[in-house]
Amino acid sequence: MNSNDNILVFNSGSSSLKFQLFEMNATIPASRVRGVVRNLGDDAICEWAYRGKREHTSVSAYDHGTAARYVLELLEHITDAGQSLLHTITAMGHRIVHGGDTFTAPILLTSRALTALDALSPLAPLHNPPALAVVRACQEHLPDIPMAAVFDTAFFHELPDYVRAYALPAEWIEGSRPIRRYGFHGLAHRYMVEHFSTIHPTNTPSSRLITLQLGHGCSVAALRDGHPLETSMGFTPLEGLIMATRPGDVDIGVVLHLLEGGEVTASELSEGLNHRAGLLGLSGASADMKELLALEARGHSGAHLAIEAFCHRARKYLGAYLVVLGGADAILFGGGIGEHAPEIRARICAGLSWCGLELDRQANEAVAPDGEERISTADSRLAAYVIPVNEEALIAQDTRRCLSTALV
Repeated sequence: MNSNDNILVFNSGSSSLKFQLFEMNATIPASRVRGVVRNLGDDAICEWAYRGKREHTSVSAYDHGTAARYVLELLEHITDAGQSLLHTITAMGHRIVHGGDTFTAPILLTSRALTALDALSPLAPLHNPPALAVVRACQEHLPDIPMAAVFDTAFFHELPDYVRAYALPAEWIEGSRPIRRYGFHGLAHRYMVEHFSTIHPTNTPSSRLITLQLGHGCSVAALRDGHPLETSMGFTPLEGLIMATRPGDVDIGVVLHLLEGGEVTASELSEGLNHRAGLLGLSGASADMKELLALEARGHSGAHLAIEAFCHRARKYLGAYLVVLGGADAILFGGGIGEHAPEIRARICAGLSWCGLELDRQANEAVAPDGEERISTADSRLAAYVIPVNEEALIAQDTRRCLSTALV
């Protein structure tokens, strides 16, 4: 690959599909088109921007595959100097959530690799199957374009053994798919750490960071010198913080009780834990933090409970990771909630003066959309920042490196 490549990136979420087309003629990829297909199903919409122009349209996209085909058709109809943007694409990169122990670095997507990735789908049922559907839709539409997969789990591949291990019987955890903690949101945590090191290079040699990726899915990581020492998600993306529709940490005895009592089947349990727990389950009203804050302001007790539990769980992990790191230099907030909900950031940071964090409430409230901002006071010993996460830029960079190596 060369310096004038255009790489299209797809980032599959559980109910959305983000995309960006990058021009790779600089150290930092330059975004030409960016957008997202949200609310896949009957109410799907596509929001996209090109050269300052923003569009918002309803689309027929019932699943990730049809959403990807819509995006490719969209790019075919956008022209630059008389040329369709679709025909400028020289490579594609795809985010795959779970790479297991097999995939610990970006790979060229071949039929053999896709077969191996299909086998991992049960470990991330909300994410891997949709992402692979996007890959296959792209291969059908653009069969001659090379494609790479970049894995969320790769960043946490070198977690210490005592962090990766579950205290289970040995015969359960050994086998072709070892049961251990993999960690997720690796691209988001990696982006925050790498971006922080560019704006604070003096901190890089001994940086102790806690990164919070708070969105539909949520996780927190503890990192020293850019390397993860702990993270909240484990074997699947169900562990850790309370999320939109996932519960985070749950006593496994609850699962046994439900199964043994016949209240639910295994498939019903999986559906409930992935789609009806978390903020939605606690509030009984919504999985969306913005909606919950509005409901709480109107006195909705379920919304208040969900928000308080969400912030308490995040604060509990922050305290634990301060111990893991022996203190921290900064806390970094990213993700849809982390970047756009100042009230939630304030509640998570409340009462942390004991560890040196003093929140600048005016700065916290004034963070612009997609803006990077220090939200702690100038004399705070523990700094706090909002770092807008651009996973797609990392995927583009990793895709270029992967394909360049593969083509040598």
